[in-house]
Amino acid sequence: MEAVAHSPAFAKKVGIPTSVGKDFAAADKGKKFKSGGLYANIHAKRERIAAGSGEKMRSPGDPGAPTAQDFKASAKTAKHKKDGGPSLSVGRGEKLPTSQGAGLTAKGRAKFNRATGANLKAPQPQGGPRKNSFCARMSGVVEHAKGDAPRAKASLRRWKCAGW
Repeated sequence: MEAVAHSPAFAKKVGIPTSVGKDFAAADKGKKFKSGGLYANIHAKRERIAAGSGEKMRSPGDPGAPTAQDFKASAKTAKHKKDGGPSLSVGRGEKLPTSQGAGLTAKGRAKFNRATGANLKAPQPQGGPRKNSFCARMSGVVEHAKGDAPRAKASLRRWKCAGW
């Protein structure tokens, strides 16, 4: 309705008078709407219960209770910590040393994918869109790096990017 209130062309296109959109926008002014998702809703409900609302948490399997699928879907869109993901090391066999081409091993990719819900894949040595995209991005990293960027250069060699 906000779009209808502020865009007469859009209002005409959808067939809603701008006055109706303005009325809705005025009614919503100052209201706070819930946002966040499954975990935010659970946290908010626990706070209300602690404050004495009289509500009760639903048990698994009850109608309206979150299912296992709901939790899986929520985990895919959850915001991750800003620390850059899980700790990966050369010593545990999760990363290759720069002398061997840098990058993650299969074990490291699996750990990262489990921890973040990502879908990292192995290097693509033959030509293809993934390889082209990686080579372009990583070349930019090397170009704009403040220092020598040895890991980036090693990964470019491992992916067999042109000129490395």
